[in-house]
Amino acid sequence: MAKKTVATLGKGGGAKDLTKVIKAVKSPKTGAYAFEEKIVPNSKVKEFIGK
Repeated sequence: MAKKTVATLGKGGGAKDLTKVIKAVKSPKTGAYAFEEKIVPNSKVKEFIGK
């Protein structure tokens, strides 16, 4: 049987303190939309979306 690998995000805290945020960003060159994904702490979510 194969062993499962478990990824850890950051030191301490745990995954409950982190949120994956996906934001649509319009390219100034082509006008097409692209998606920007980032894992941020819960306290920084509004700051990331507001950029």
